[in-house]
Amino acid sequence: MSTPPKALITGITGQDGSYLAEHLLGLGYEVHGIVRRSSSFNTARIDHLYHDPHEQGVRLFTHYGDLSDPVSLTHKIYELQPDEIYNLGAQSHVQVSFQIPEYTLDITGAGTLRVLDAVRESGCEARIYQSGSSEMFGATPPPQSESTPFYPRSPYAVAKVASHWMAVNYREAYGMHVSNGILFNHEYPRRGETFVTRKITRAIARIREGLQDKLYLGNLDARRDWGYAPDYVRAMQLMLAQDEPDDFVIATGEMHTVREFATAAFEHAGLGDFSQYVEIDPRYFRPTEVDALQGDPSKAKAELGWEPEVGFNELVEIMVDADISWLQQQLSGKVTRYSHEGTG
Repeated sequence: MSTPPKALITGITGQDGSYLAEHLLGLGYEVHGIVRRSSSFNTARIDHLYHDPHEQGVRLFTHYGDLSDPVSLTHKIYELQPDEIYNLGAQSHVQVSFQIPEYTLDITGAGTLRVLDAVRESGCEARIYQSGSSEMFGATPPPQSESTPFYPRSPYAVAKVASHWMAVNYREAYGMHVSNGILFNHEYPRRGETFVTRKITRAIARIREGLQDKLYLGNLDARRDWGYAPDYVRAMQLMLAQDEPDDFVIATGEMHTVREFATAAFEHAGLGDFSQYVEIDPRYFRPTEVDALQGDPSKAKAELGWEPEVGFNELVEIMVDADISWLQQQLSGKVTRYSHEGTG
């Protein structure tokens, strides 16, 4: 029997990490994930994948570590000698990055350097995926491709730009197989509850049940290229399957406003005009706004054979239905906390 490929994922407990773990397990990988130690459980997104390591045939393993700790990273990479490393760990909330900029730069930016140098120091020959963000383009007019100049407009985006160029530098300086995925907004029911799409769909479920009257949002005119998270993790694996490392924009090529997302979501839930429920709160405006992000995925389509499978309207409907279903289960006592199993 051949040995399955071994992958290490930082940020495995996040939205992308959990979907990537599912995808890689489905492809026959042995998957290892770095988990930050916490006094409360923070593994809900991967609990349905977990099996006791004493069982036979287990292919998912978690290890304590932190992107702020280069010693733990180097030790774990040396010990595991993974074939592929997916660096998804980050402080990934843009608005929060204005409140904790130094921490964001340390984890989201310097954390990437620590991973890259841990691979180099440990002698590991893993192929590395570095998770970039459309926020790196910031104020640069759309559409944005791999050749579009970066113009970051938040501490988070600045940290991601630093990570991108650090990955390029290690690729060129040390001949490492490092690919940057510049991912535009991608959502699904496992999205964090403070991100605007999930904030909208969760509020809709609560409004339907009479548990909430108003939803407070910021800039309704911000335009984003929203895709389906499981589609995007497929692209990550495809990048590392290439003989040569490179950088790829992953996006749908379509742009919609927050207003359009809210309109579609409220209408799908049968609540009618969203404006009767939504109020604007200036606290949710960014100090430096990003007005429009629209990716050009031509290169990924041509070289990776990648295509998005789920469109905007279907994505909205999936997210709304999932939050309505979960809240109904919670109110009926069938679940006591958010269960991510069965939601994609």
